[in-house]
Amino acid sequence: MQTGILPRIWLLVTGIALSTLVQATDPQDEGAWTGALRAQYFGDRPIEEGNGVIELTAPYRAEDPALVPIQITGKIPQTAEKYIRRITLIIDNNPVPFAASFDLTPASGKADLAMRVRVNSYTHVRAIAETSDGKLYMSKAFVKASGGCSAPLGADLDAAMARLGKMKFRMDGDKAVLGQPNAVQLLVSHPNITGLQMDQISRLIKPAHYVEEVKVSFDGTPVLTARTDIAISADPNFRFYFVPDKAGELKAEIRDNLGKTFTASQTVTD
Repeated sequence: MQTGILPRIWLLVTGIALSTLVQATDPQDEGAWTGALRAQYFGDRPIEEGNGVIELTAPYRAEDPALVPIQITGKIPQTAEKYIRRITLIIDNNPVPFAASFDLTPASGKADLAMRVRVNSYTHVRAIAETSDGKLYMSKAFVKASGGCSAPLGADLDAAMARLGKMKFRMDGDKAVLGQPNAVQLLVSHPNITGLQMDQISRLIKPAHYVEEVKVSFDGTPVLTARTDIAISADPNFRFYFVPDKAGELKAEIRDNLGKTFTASQTVTD
């Protein structure tokens, strides 16, 4: 009995300690990034300011640390000649700083993304874009929030698990505009348990269970491929763009860290 309980207690205390420790972080403090994260994820590659290539928008003070809205805007068109091929999202002071990476193609039309994330402590949030010529550009925002990764699970976890893997697409308008970037949302039912959260019923820390891969295609052509981690909020909701050249099928495939896979599709008409 004790063997099973102690790791859970350690994880909970660690999550609280991390949140408390970094509360005093100030927007000028780049220690976490320059001290380890930059080299860990990008080595010694040059990273330029994102002006003119990418912009990240986030609230300075989050209303809900478990549901912090993030908007990433690509400033260059997604053309075959030059496009943003990957966006990496880093949340410096989270227990797991890597939040997600998104692989894009010219079929995306726009390198614009929106989602909700968990923020566990006052922190910089960074979006680093890699363009098709291999250059890196960064935009960042400072967010005041705490406890997003360790916020207790709700009492309706059983209901959430019953909906596990259900997905749907939501498009702006009834029909797609051919040859133009069309905005679409992918809504995923998944509790995205971080491994730092207490079950309100059992009072135990639940093991991590979260979406770690998302693939979206249109008639077999990749539109968006994402690797995600515990910072993505419960019931992930991704907004992105795609450019259809004809009527066809949008398809989503997801896999979580326990190996469960789910698919969904929607017919797109012109």
